[in-house]
Amino acid sequence: MIIVMAAQASPAHIDAVVAKIRAAGLSEHLSRGTERTIIGAVGDERVLSADMFETMPGVERAMRVLKDYRMVSREVRPDNTVVSVRGVQIGGAAIQLIAGPSAIESEPHMLALAARLQQSGIRLLRGGAYKPRTSPYSFQGVGEAGLGYLRDAARRYGMPMVSELLDIRLLDTFLEHDVDVIQIGPRNMQNVELLKEVGRINKPVLLHRGVASTLSEWLMAAEYIAIGGNHNIVFCERGVRSFDTASRHALDISAIPLLKRETHLPVLVDPSHAGGRASLVAPLACAAIAAGADGLLLEVHDAPQHALCDAEQAITPDALDELLATLRPLAAAVGRTL
Repeated sequence: MIIVMAAQASPAHIDAVVAKIRAAGLSEHLSRGTERTIIGAVGDERVLSADMFETMPGVERAMRVLKDYRMVSREVRPDNTVVSVRGVQIGGAAIQLIAGPSAIESEPHMLALAARLQQSGIRLLRGGAYKPRTSPYSFQGVGEAGLGYLRDAARRYGMPMVSELLDIRLLDTFLEHDVDVIQIGPRNMQNVELLKEVGRINKPVLLHRGVASTLSEWLMAAEYIAIGGNHNIVFCERGVRSFDTASRHALDISAIPLLKRETHLPVLVDPSHAGGRASLVAPLACAAIAAGADGLLLEVHDAPQHALCDAEQAITPDALDELLATLRPLAAAVGRTL
């Protein structure tokens, strides 16, 4: 930690800061300039906080040298992490697409859609059994039965399954149904107790960014999972809240290279939720791949006009095939495969 003393700081003020550093078991390094004295706290700075010093007389500001997130940072692991889900590699040379309906509606529908997605070359199947809705009167999902429908479809067609966990009390249910990737949605990104629990299990976690969360907050949410022992974490950028209502959210394209600079973990993008309109999915997906995303999360429905949830942003299987044809040369241009 670095403590910058104010220009008018007295020797007594400096001595008090040094004493606090030593009391915490660290040593100090003083650099006296013509206008400022800078004090470096040498040692494990995790025992210190900026607030400890910024409230002291004579201190102008204090700042950490190390990041609050460590286990998920590139400082700990410079090479990219590849998360394996039943043999499907996320974060490797191949760009992975996770596709399926926003909400699971019935067993026949899930089976039919999974068969069609497999024909398109999709390797991971998604579906929401429990749906967090803004309105309590909106469709909330079919519940545990949906996990069974999703599991049967995924196993029949050889695709790992992805579903969103809303409540810590449902974790055992997800484990009983052997959900391959547990999705933590934007509403739960900072649900600390939920993050701790999924950190204790050996299941990949797809961690979405909160609609008003900074990259640092998002990274620290992942750190909660990692310190529990689960390092199979995949980030998913899905847009941040904006003043503009032209789209559902504003896709933060800059988050992709910024996040990949900070962390060794894979980064996916959800263009469906970011745009909120089917017509925006393809251009946002292309932008995400060009920016370095390791994969996409897509909402696909065979009849979007009849979908029980997020109908306006779902694309049809035929539109998915058109998107894949567009993405393949783009992926090759950035040195990836699809």
